Amino acid sequence: VEQYHTRHILIRTNEAVSEADAKARIDQIRDRIMRGAKFADMAKLYSEDGSNAKGGDMGWVTLGDLVPDFEKAMVALPIGQLSQPVRTSFGWHLIEVEGKRNQDVSSDHEKMAVKQQIRSRKMEQAYADWVRQLRDSAFVEEHLDDK
Repeated sequence: VEQYHTRHILIRTNEAVSEADAKARIDQIRDRIMRGAKFADMAKLYSEDGSNAKGGDMGWVTLGDLVPDFEKAMVALPIGQLSQPVRTSFGWHLIEVEGKRNQDVSSDHEKMAVKQQIRSRKMEQAYADWVRQLRDSAFVEEHLDDK
């Protein structure tokens, strides 16, 4: 599986921030990076995403983990190069790919599948125990009417 070590900066669009304002902000941030500001520093200061504390570092991501517009730009980007602003449903992004690798994740998928099976069995058993307790504690009273 192809994976990408990616950083990003996100400026969200919403009721309070217009499309034009968000685009202008991301353009200003890009200009500062192109003039020598560090991507990680700009992400910490301006990114409106949970990865901002880590300088925008998203770690290693696999295709399919992210929205298509982001992935399309990420895949096309050479390592170490700053993207043009990218529009997604979340807002405007700047992307920087720090590395690419092919990772064998088949054993990880097998482990997750086994954990899921165990979890399912435990849930089924807990449900059966719960139903049994309900039945055991239920009190049914029959009234026969003599007519």
